[in-house]
Amino acid sequence: QVQLVESGGGLVQPGGSLRLSCAASGSIDSINYADWYRQAPGKQRELVAVIIRTGSKNYADAVKGRFTISRDNAKKTVYLEMNTLKPEDTAVYYCHVRDFGTDYWGQGTQVTVSS
Repeated sequence: QVQLVESGGGLVQPGGSLRLSCAASGSIDSINYADWYRQAPGKQRELVAVIIRTGSKNYADAVKGRFTISRDNAKKTVYLEMNTLKPEDTAVYYCHVRDFGTDYWGQGTQVTVSS
């Protein structure tokens, strides 16, 4: 089993920055595939950023140039650096890791962008 614990959410003003962390523990040696999703109130969950085994990354158009996904396999942690935050980035952010075909999800962390 693999457990994911997210942290780093909070309240930030427009234009500000946050860094989300997703720490994996349990029966996982390294993070080969991970992504971040978000879900705003009344909206469907949407994919924000992906990082795969080779290190290649992809982003939703809405966050390109502002968000950066990264990982540290020594710490078994995935990060989402979010800059120039906008009110429309307000959502619960979820970390997802795929390990040998099994999907694991974090509990979600709230990000609120408001003045």
